[in-house]
Amino acid sequence: MEVPRVTTVSARRTTGPTPAQVAQVRAFNRFYTNVIGVLHGMYLDLPYTVTEGRVLFEIARGGTADVTWLRQSLDIDAGYLSRVLRHFEADGLVTRHRSATDARRQEIRLTDAGRSAAAELDARAVGQIGALLGDVDCAPLLDAMRVITESLGGTAQGSPVPDLASTERVVTLRPLAIGDLGWILQRHGTLYAAEFGWDATFEVFCAQIIAEYPALRDRNPGRAEGWIAEVDGVPAGSVCCVPDDDSPDSDNRARLRLLLVEPWARGLGLGGRLVDRCLNFAREAGYADIVLLTYDQLAAARRVYQAAGFHLDAEHPEEAFGQLMNGQTWARAL
Repeated sequence: MEVPRVTTVSARRTTGPTPAQVAQVRAFNRFYTNVIGVLHGMYLDLPYTVTEGRVLFEIARGGTADVTWLRQSLDIDAGYLSRVLRHFEADGLVTRHRSATDARRQEIRLTDAGRSAAAELDARAVGQIGALLGDVDCAPLLDAMRVITESLGGTAQGSPVPDLASTERVVTLRPLAIGDLGWILQRHGTLYAAEFGWDATFEVFCAQIIAEYPALRDRNPGRAEGWIAEVDGVPAGSVCCVPDDDSPDSDNRARLRLLLVEPWARGLGLGGRLVDRCLNFAREAGYADIVLLTYDQLAAARRVYQAAGFHLDAEHPEEAFGQLMNGQTWARAL
C-alpha cells in the first residue's frame, strides 16, 4: 500500500527572505503608493500631505486627542508632529488645551473648520477607494490584505482598527476566551502610560488582578466573569465582575474591574454597554451591591459610572503609579 506523503509546513520562518522576495515586496509598495497618490505633493487634492491627513484623521476619530498618544500610536517624530499641529493651528483646524486631569499633558481638539476638513478628507478617501475597487472581486482582495496585516504584525495596537465610518459596524460583547487576559494586561499598561503618564507599577497592579481572576472564578462558580467588547471582530474593550474579597461580606458584594475602551472605539457607547453587562451579571449572580476603584484623573470613566447609577462612596489622596491623585471608591445597590 502506498503511504501518502505528508508535508510539514513550519508556522514561522526560520530563515530570512530571499533577495527576489524583497524585490517583489518593494515592487508592490511602488505600485500601491502610485495607485493611491502617496507621491503627490498634496494628498487627495487637498492642502495636506499624507502624514498631515493621517494626523487629522486620528484626531477626528475621537474629536480630542492626547499629543503623547498621537505620537506613540502613529510612531511619528515629536518634532515633526509639533510642526504638523502648528500648521493645523495656523489654519484654524485645531486648538490646544492642557488636560483637565493632568496639567502636564496636552490635548488637541478640532474646531468646526477642522471637523469640516476631516469630513472632506474622509469623503474623498472613501470615493477614491470606491473608484479603485470598481468591479474588482473584493473578497479575495480583502483576504490578501488581512493576511498582509496579520503577517506583518497588525497595527501598534496589535490588531487592525475597523473602518468606523461604516454604517454596518457590528458591536458584540462576549465572555473571555484564551488569550484575552494577556490582551487586557497589555492594553491597560500601554494606554494608561500613553494617556495619563502612569508608570510600570500600574501594569504590575493589573497583572496581580489578572493573575487572581482564574482562581476567583474557580472558587466562585457562576459569580465571576469577564467580557470583551468587539467592533467588527476586533477587541475594543473589557470589563470583569468578581466577588469583592476586600469586603467581609464578599458573598453579597461584587467588584467591577478592568474597564477599558480603546481610543479608536470611544463614542460608540461601549463603556456603558460593558458596565451594564457587568451589573446584569451581578444581579443574576445574587449580589446585593457592587463597588469599584478608580481615580479622579479618569473623568471619562467616572461619567460612565455615574450614568450607570454609581455614587462616590469614599475618596482619599494617594501617590499611585507615579502620580499624585485621589483614589475613589464608587458603589451602587443592585
